[in-house]
Amino acid sequence: MPGREPITVKVARWCATHPWHAVVGWVVFLVLCVGAGAAAGTNKGKFEDFWVGEAGRAEAMAQYGGLTPAPLEDVLITSREGVLDAKTAKTARAAARDVEGRMEKLPAVVSVADPVASKDGSSLLVTVTLRGDKETAKTDVDALLAQTDAVRDAHPGLTIRQTGSASISNGVNDKQGTDLQRTEMISLPITFIILFVVFGTVLAAGIPLLLSISAIAGAIGLYGLASWVFPDAGGAVISVVFMLGMAVGVDYSLFYLKRAREERERSGGTISHVAAVELAAATSGRAVVESGLAVVLALSGLYVVDDVIFSSIATGAILATLVAVAASLTVLPALLAKLGPRMDGRKARRGGGAGRAGTAGTAGAVTGRRRADGSRMWTAALRPVMRRPLVTLIVGVAATAALALPALGMVMGTEGKETFPDSVPSVAAYDSLTRAYPSRGVAHLVLVETDRAHAGEAREELRQLAARTQGDPLFAQDGEPRPEVSKDGRTALLRLPVPYTQNSAEAKRSLDRVRDVLVPATVGRVDGARTAVSGEIAGGVDYAAHQEGRLPWVIVLVSLTTLVIMYVAFRSVVLALLGVALNVAAVAVSWGTLGLVFQGTWAEGLLGFDSTGFVGSRNPLMIFAILVGLSTDYQIFVVSRIRERVRRGVPTREAVVEGIAGSASVVTSAAVIMVSVFLSFLFIDRIEMKQIAVGLTVAVLFDAIVLRALILPSAMALLGDRVWWPVRPERLREQTGDAAPGAAPAGTGAPSEAVPGGH
Repeated sequence: MPGREPITVKVARWCATHPWHAVVGWVVFLVLCVGAGAAAGTNKGKFEDFWVGEAGRAEAMAQYGGLTPAPLEDVLITSREGVLDAKTAKTARAAARDVEGRMEKLPAVVSVADPVASKDGSSLLVTVTLRGDKETAKTDVDALLAQTDAVRDAHPGLTIRQTGSASISNGVNDKQGTDLQRTEMISLPITFIILFVVFGTVLAAGIPLLLSISAIAGAIGLYGLASWVFPDAGGAVISVVFMLGMAVGVDYSLFYLKRAREERERSGGTISHVAAVELAAATSGRAVVESGLAVVLALSGLYVVDDVIFSSIATGAILATLVAVAASLTVLPALLAKLGPRMDGRKARRGGGAGRAGTAGTAGAVTGRRRADGSRMWTAALRPVMRRPLVTLIVGVAATAALALPALGMVMGTEGKETFPDSVPSVAAYDSLTRAYPSRGVAHLVLVETDRAHAGEAREELRQLAARTQGDPLFAQDGEPRPEVSKDGRTALLRLPVPYTQNSAEAKRSLDRVRDVLVPATVGRVDGARTAVSGEIAGGVDYAAHQEGRLPWVIVLVSLTTLVIMYVAFRSVVLALLGVALNVAAVAVSWGTLGLVFQGTWAEGLLGFDSTGFVGSRNPLMIFAILVGLSTDYQIFVVSRIRERVRRGVPTREAVVEGIAGSASVVTSAAVIMVSVFLSFLFIDRIEMKQIAVGLTVAVLFDAIVLRALILPSAMALLGDRVWWPVRPERLREQTGDAAPGAAPAGTGAPSEAVPGGH
């Protein structure tokens, strides 16, 4: 409708003309977010929230029957030489008694087992049983660690270490928290330096960074409230919030600030800062809203996975994106108007510029805009692309296919003790423990539930099952598995230790043997018996299978959503389809890179990891959702610039060059900033985070260099005016007048700007 003013312009105008109200309002909003989050606390996910598949059914049976294994902590005592000789063995036994005496006094300890010597005589093991469950153990375990430290100090000639699920979990989380702080210390100054190079002033560089930090703080506060609807899964959630908050927060501020500067420079500094803010709101402001919506909807696809980890990650990332969008549309215009000349570029401050645009559609205006907006380097780089679009498209598609090809061989596994960094003492102790005591590693938990009449038969069959594992190299042989029975006698549990790491081929073969052979041949024959197998191995296999089953649904849903967003933004079916294709290409390249880098060993020294031979099963889905949002972000911003030129009367082919060249500096700067943020996560000593960092980094670089600079312009050049179908270019030019809210005030000399998504 002619004369209709976009809401982004209305909000920007009010904030620009009432800057202190907007700034104070933003500060109050952040305080309320942080305060509300602190008051509400964080609702941690319950154990049953993590149950999936057959392993989940087994966990439910164990919990109902009161057979959920109690939390254990193991204290491993060895000599510094590696073997307990007569002298050190005596000292080790004394240390073991010291451990027993100290641990038994702790209120969190239920019992302490007698010391057990390893078969090779190199170690003594003291196992401590804690009260409660795995969650209470995380709180209680610090007291045990303190006593272990005291025993170590009292026996300096021995190596005394403690490990267990609680101590490993706390140690890994503490390590990740420390690494994240270091990541912040790396990424923040690098981002500031990049922004300073782009804008040339401390203020202009500092504001996007400040707004990003405030968006992260606000999102974390709101996340506490949201966790009462979508429980917090812990782990990498805060890391993802920081990563995405920095990326989109800086990007959106960069788009908006850069556009406001361009409007001032285009006018030679003659228009007011408020008018420049309005022009930016009508164009980049609209693009920020559409981009933010794309990111949010892409991340919403993670809810389809029906998994507490993905739900909590999606919630935190969505909140970070929404707060970043709000900051760019409200407090940023206020700061731009209030700080005025101190935010200007050199051209606007000189009162000159690269020429003033005249009437849209004239050759002089086009040339002036090219000088004002264009990049000579990018214009030159695009010249051969536009001269040979078909050849360029073929080369670009071939490069995409080559990098994406390894994705076909991508192997997925689940994160576990074997993938945690050995720099965490409890993880290193676990590795030593399982070498000396294979039965203390991962295990299959066989659950059987019957009526009372068949309970005795079920227990006997479980003993037969255990007997069949004796002598089988797929199972640990340093212990004799025995069934545990519930108080009512109806549920029984058998623990079958495995002497291999959780994701190894041998561990998975042993699971197949238990589920497909041993259980059906024993307890599976009992009338009316319900059986299920759990444990770390089974849980990982079922979890990966669950995600693989949901992956196609997520891809379809997110792709359809992106298609709709792109169509609403540009009213073009062709551009919408092209946008989805480019998104899929970016994701395919990312997945291919993950398989190429992390399933082999050639990059271990370069990136600082030990290859597990697989990609974390959560990472492909997470990267897909994040990348689709960010890729659509670039697409909307670049195509908006191209469309503006077409609406001014520039032919499509020439508009492609002007639009891409005119937005190149912003897109390149945004990509460099994103890459710097993502790369900083390589310093987190956790392979899952390294995989996310590499996958996103490669995809963003490939998106900015190949997809947007080669494939997009060559495809649009080949399609010509058909790229706007079903809308004709003539109709687009007729709509230029609809963008009245974005036009500069009379007499300013600034060109009229069309709203990117207007009719």
